[in-house]
Order: sequence, then structure tokens, then C-alpha cells
Amino acid sequence: MRNLITLVLFTICGVASGQIERVEPPNWWVGMQQTALEILVYGDNISDLVPEFSGNITIKKVVKTENPNYLFVTVDTEELSPGIQTLFLKKGRRTIDSFDYEFKARRENSDQRKGFDSSDVIYLIMPDRFANGNPSNDSTPETIEKANRDHQGGRHGGDIQGIIDHLDYIHELGATTLWSTPLTLDNEKVYSYHGYACSDLYKIDPRYGSNEDFAKLSAELHKRDMKHIMDFVPNHWGISHWLIQDLPSKDWIHYWEGGENGFKRSNYIQTTQFDPNASQLDAKGCMDGWFDYTMPDMNESNPMVINYLVQNAIWWIESGDLDGIRVDTYPYNDKQGITEWVTRVMEEYPNFNIMGETFMHDTAHIAYWQKDSKVGAIQGFNSNLPTVMDFPLHDILLQVFNEDEQNWSGGVYRVYNHLTKDFLYPNINNLLIKMGNHDVNRINQEFESDLDKYKLALTLILTLRGIPQIYYGDEIGMLGDKSKGDGDIRRDFPGGWPGDEHNAYTSDGRTVAQNKYFDFTKKLLNWRKGKPAVHFGKTLHFSPVNNIYVYFRYLPNDPDETVMVVLNSSDKDQKINLERFSEGMQGFNKGWEINSGAAYELNQTIEIGAKSGLIFELR
Repeated sequence: MRNLITLVLFTICGVASGQIERVEPPNWWVGMQQTALEILVYGDNISDLVPEFSGNITIKKVVKTENPNYLFVTVDTEELSPGIQTLFLKKGRRTIDSFDYEFKARRENSDQRKGFDSSDVIYLIMPDRFANGNPSNDSTPETIEKANRDHQGGRHGGDIQGIIDHLDYIHELGATTLWSTPLTLDNEKVYSYHGYACSDLYKIDPRYGSNEDFAKLSAELHKRDMKHIMDFVPNHWGISHWLIQDLPSKDWIHYWEGGENGFKRSNYIQTTQFDPNASQLDAKGCMDGWFDYTMPDMNESNPMVINYLVQNAIWWIESGDLDGIRVDTYPYNDKQGITEWVTRVMEEYPNFNIMGETFMHDTAHIAYWQKDSKVGAIQGFNSNLPTVMDFPLHDILLQVFNEDEQNWSGGVYRVYNHLTKDFLYPNINNLLIKMGNHDVNRINQEFESDLDKYKLALTLILTLRGIPQIYYGDEIGMLGDKSKGDGDIRRDFPGGWPGDEHNAYTSDGRTVAQNKYFDFTKKLLNWRKGKPAVHFGKTLHFSPVNNIYVYFRYLPNDPDETVMVVLNSSDKDQKINLERFSEGMQGFNKGWEINSGAAYELNQTIEIGAKSGLIFELR
């Protein structure tokens, strides 16, 4: 009897040790250009088992790592048809466990999906702070941090349903593209609302909703002819990520000996990626250091890590029906690894767009990271990254409208001087330009709620080359001081929660001041939608005089598409002699001014008020 009990217990333990706990990607698609698919199979001591697939699936390779809880099974999908195939794990002739794996049909022309471009205006939101459409998911049993709207750095309850509920507001405003900070699971104990410490790359955080809700968000955007950008974080994951807690092998992360859990903070010196004089010590300290204690740095020189990230990005593009990806902390990634990642994703979707967060403050440093950069070519490097962020323009916006131009410096001359460096970029249309985002002081905080300065700044970014991005709430004058904590620049949008005193999503719910901000923003954004000269045209600008900056956006092959912009950043009303700008006016003598709706005779002089801008469609 004792021997029988022992045999039964051994059999139970043997089966339990081979159970499949996770499979990633959880499904795939047929008809992909990259036909090799590496499937991660996870379970206790699963590497002792032999994988087999039903049907005609060919297993090309099986990789076992130093951790016996993993099998990496590479299959060939080239000849597959849509359907469910079964993955068996066997020990000898006995099947220990199985998993039904679905290969789906792709959407029609999925590979030709068109990404966002300079005809778009991006609306950036922090989902936890935008709107709470489903209070029942504010806290969930499976997530650690519970909702606490009284805590500046806590979970406030915003979710995907809240975004969907207010898409008509964003559409009315005139934005064409939504970018949300990460919506995937971030299950850290505290400060998890920002989402940049991902705990599961294949799962939407249940406090935001479900994977199905994420796909629904894209569908609702597309119904409104709008686009959807996903925030993607390859450089670091959250320390609570299930894979980090049980690494396939130690070299999946940059593990620093002597540091707790392998931690060593990055030195954040991004220039070491290309500085010919940089020490290897500093370069490694930036690229391999952890962004924060709860964010282990992924080792993207490990081909398995890159392959995992490539497949994850493709999986979200297909399942979420995406129009773009924004990559967090781009220059902190392994340079060669992230280049392989972006190259492979763009090969699968040649008309797609990916933008990298290049949070640097010199034009040449940012130009280095754009695809086909002549700056990068000096070192034989091509990032293949289509879109970079023009942070130096943001840097000067905080000064331009707060100071006078003196002796060819200061004021709007800063913008003129900044644009003289555009020759460094291979594609100036693929530059993200902005007044602010979730990491810096709100623009209206910098302008001390001066509506005139906001109007000047908005006029500038909506008429310059590049892809404009606005930050939720700026369009109603929201304030935020980073010195008081990140939560202050990520305040809840008024009206997004039941019981809010004001509802700024509606004209009646906004204050008089909020409506002034909103109405101006709405007019310019909706006007911009139909102006190809602003989307893709060339720029002709004239050196500022008396803090007045005049520039033209035009299409060389369509002279009727010409826009003239006049910015008076001085504290005085001024008269402008237009004869100086005849090169840009090309014989036009009339202009329709967008904000006022007035017709102007553009003969010799025009008047412009202090701290104001004029946008003319020339006729």
C-alpha cells in the first residue's frame, strides 16, 4: 500500500511540474512577412519536456535556458492557414500538458497601415488622470495599489472607458491622433499610475480595462477618422514583472554585481551613445544602468530579448489595430539592439510610424537618432527611427514669449535661430513639436496663465514644420508645477469623475477663461486639418525685427497654397511694412486672417497688436 501511495504522489508531482503557466505571444497571425515565430512556454521544470505541434506546423528550433522553467519554441508560419493548432508537451510518449494556439487572419491590408504624420495633431493624455468611465475597476483584487484620489502620486481611477466616453471632446477640439502613456499592467506597490514599470507586456492593466477595451479604443478612434499611438517601453520593465521575478537567464537584464537585485542607477549621460571621447565606463553607466530601482534595465544585446520585444510590438499593432508607437527613453536603449527592433517592426509595416523619446537639448544630438541622419552617418550609424522629438524647440518656447528680442538674441529670434539648424535633420516633417508633456512644467504655468502668450505658442507649433502635440488640459488653461511633484503636472481633468464641481468637457461646464483657451485651440486645430502647406510645405522665414517674426509655409508646386504667419511677441502694437516680405508673398495682395475671419488688403503696411499673432491664407 505504501509503495502505491508513493507511486501516485510521484505521478502527481511529475505532471504538476510540467504544467503550462504562460504562453507568449498568446496567439499569432498568418501572412506575416517575418514567418519565424518564437513562442515562449513557461511552467515549473518545463524544459524537461518535448514540444510537438498538431497539424503541419514545423518546429524549427527549441531553446532551453539556464532556468528550467522555460522553453522557447520557434515555428515556421509561412504555409499556415488561420485556425487553432495544439501545442503538446510530452515526456516520452505521454502528453503532460497541451495548449490550443490560435493563428488568426490579419485585417485586410494590415501590412500597409498608414502611420501618423505631419498632417496630424497628437493629443497626449495620462489615462489615470483623464476620465473615470468605470468606477468599478478603480481597484482590483489582482493589483496591489488601490485607488486613492486624495494622493497626488496614487491611482485616481481614470480608465479606457473614460477615454472612449470623451473621444467626441478630443475630436471636437480638432486633434486627429491620441497618444496615451502606457496602459499595460504596472503592478508596483506604489506610484504605479504612470505605467512605465510594466509588469506584463501582453496585458492591459485591469484598472484601465481589458485588452478588448484597448482594441475598442482603436476602433472608436478609427470611426472618427482618428489615429492611435501606443506608448512602448523596451528599455526597462517593472521589477514586479513575472519574467523579471524568474528570469530565463541572468543576461536578460543588466545585472550589476554588488547592487541589491542587481540595481545600479543610470548616470543618464545620453551623449555617451555617440560621443567619440566618452569613456566606456560612462557609456556603460548610461546604457546598462537602471532608470530607477523598480525598473530593471533590459539587456537588448541579447538577441532573445530583442526578438521578444519585436514580437510584442507586432502583437499589439495587430491586436490593437495601432497607427503608431512612441518609444520611451530611446537613447538609453542598447543602440544596436533598438535599431534591430525598429528596423524589423518597420519592415513588417513600411508605412507605419515610430517616434522615439529623444529627451536631449541639442539639435545635432537629436538629429543623430533620426533615420538616414547624416550626423549618425559620420559614425556609420543609421537608427532607422522615423520620428524624433524636437526638445530644443520646447526648451526655447519657455523663454521666447517671456522676453524681448535684443541684439539678435532672445525673444522670437530664438525660434528663427533654432530653425537655421533644420539642415541637420533628414526629415523635418517627422519631428514631434510641443509646448509641454507629462514630464515638464505645464506651459500655462510657465506663462502664468497669460492667454496671449498661450495663443502665440500654439500658433507657432501649429504652423511650423513637424508633428504638433498638445498635452491634455493645456487647451483649458490647466496649471501644473513640477517642483510640487509629478502629480501636479498630471492633475485630473475637471469633469472626468462623478461629482466633480466643474465639467470642462462641455462649453456650459467650462469657466469663461477655460472657454477662451478652448475656443482658440479648437479654431486653430480644425483649420490646420485642411492645410497641406502647413502639413508638408516648405518654410521661408525672415529674421525678426522688434520681436516680430514673419514666416511662410508654402507648396512649391501649388502657389495657391501659401500661409503667412506674423508673430508679435513685443509688448507694443506695431505696424509692419510688407514690402520686405515680397519674396514670400509672391504677388498676393489679399489675405484671409484665420482667427478673426477678416479680409486684409496686403498692400504696404498692416497693424498687429502686442502679444498677438496673425495667420493669413494668401489670395
